[in-house]
Amino acid sequence: QVHLVESGGGLVQAGGSLRLSCAASESIFSMNIMGWYRQTPGKQRELVAGITSGGSTNYADSVKGRFTISRGNARNTVYLQMNSLKPEDTAVYYCAAGIRLTYDYWGQGTQVTVSS
Repeated sequence: QVHLVESGGGLVQAGGSLRLSCAASESIFSMNIMGWYRQTPGKQRELVAGITSGGSTNYADSVKGRFTISRGNARNTVYLQMNSLKPEDTAVYYCAAGIRLTYDYWGQGTQVTVSS
């Protein structure tokens, strides 16, 4: 079973930045899609950003222009650069990955808290 590990979460003031990292335990094969979801207690999990093996990206409207998703040189790694953070960005952020077109594997999540 693939294990995804996130890091980089924390507490920041509004307007600050954080960089989240994610790596898969299995590096022999590559994932077609990797992305970041976030969830606030009582709300549904939403896709923040996704990236394909070909480099295509997509973002939630609420983070366009502020967040950037990228893949590392190592296989099955992904980053999320978050700039100009807002209090409404506060959530648990989850790394996700898929071999084909669905997200089959999930990380445990990392807390991001933005204070006003």
